[in-house]
Amino acid sequence: MDRDHSKDELLAAPGIDLDALNASTRPTVLVVEDEPDTVLLLKQILRLAGFDVLGAFNGFEAVQKAAETHPDLILLDLMMPGMDGWQTFSYLRQTTDVPVVIVSAVHNKDEIVRALRMGVDDYLTKPFVNAEVVARVQAVLRRARPSHQTDRLVFPRSDLVIDFSTQEVVLNKRRIQLTGKEFAILATLARSAPDVVQYRAIADTVWGKDNPQVRNRIKYLVYLLRQKLEEASGTPDLIQNIDRLGYKLKAEK
Repeated sequence: MDRDHSKDELLAAPGIDLDALNASTRPTVLVVEDEPDTVLLLKQILRLAGFDVLGAFNGFEAVQKAAETHPDLILLDLMMPGMDGWQTFSYLRQTTDVPVVIVSAVHNKDEIVRALRMGVDDYLTKPFVNAEVVARVQAVLRRARPSHQTDRLVFPRSDLVIDFSTQEVVLNKRRIQLTGKEFAILATLARSAPDVVQYRAIADTVWGKDNPQVRNRIKYLVYLLRQKLEEASGTPDLIQNIDRLGYKLKAEK
């Protein structure tokens, strides 16, 4: 009797929207590459920059995943066995107009021109710099957006608005003047908020390298950022230092 009563209470409780659990407002990038280590590296670079990522290890899998997941952008290698990047791009264009950026070891100018004439959105050669990958992806996504949309994040609880296209920051209805590097650090934290961003990820994203000098620079700029944010909001801990890991922006989208 008690067991039936508990079951009835459970059924009467509000259900869970399972689709909502998987929902994300972050752009999704599909990495298509037959080398697992390169897939892992590209996914890590993009994930730390605030993107959702998934991978495909050949052209057939890429076409299938693109149809199933509808990514916002595809990074595509050219030199793959079976269905190469040229064939994969042709098949993708039959089913989707999602932006495609080639990431290839092929440096031949004729091949680069061929790819651009076919309609790829950008071409990145290997070996690549982490920060350049992120910058190219962001630039292509900006061009792909309708012109009336603004690339920005809004944190209502903190009364914080960050506009990436104009590099404008408004906190507590006060506009905050930041240097380029200060804004880049804040933007890196904001894209992953409220998760922790490791020191190495900040260094790679903003400077394209990680060394003791860069980390000291990060600490100093975060110190200046905190002062400016606290002056506008009166809140001293909007950027929190997570010991031995990195920083996080204490704000929720």
